[in-house]
Amino acid sequence: MERTRWGRLATGFTIAGAAVMVSPAVVLAQEAGGSFITSNGAAWLGGAIGAGLAIIGGGAGIGRIGGSAVESMARQPAAAGQISTAMIITAAMIEGATLFAVVVGMMAVLKQ
Repeated sequence: MERTRWGRLATGFTIAGAAVMVSPAVVLAQEAGGSFITSNGAAWLGGAIGAGLAIIGGGAGIGRIGGSAVESMARQPAAAGQISTAMIITAAMIEGATLFAVVVGMMAVLKQ
């Protein structure tokens, strides 16, 4: 139930943000003859959204790994050492993939 509520809230914020981005006030605030978004602006927007999604995904993955590891240790305390080692290795791999995705997103933002 909690996950559904957060999903609806995130969807609402996404729709509200999209509505603000395409509202007439934003379009009319530009210079005459200009396009809605330039190629440089699209790169910035795409890179920023990509980096943000990578951070969200990495955080969700590491949180799920930590929660599962703690639950496993509570059920079988004798295997806590092996579970901790596997958890740290997996979390480091997710962190590395997340960092790579953020760097790629920032390269898209900072390209000249």
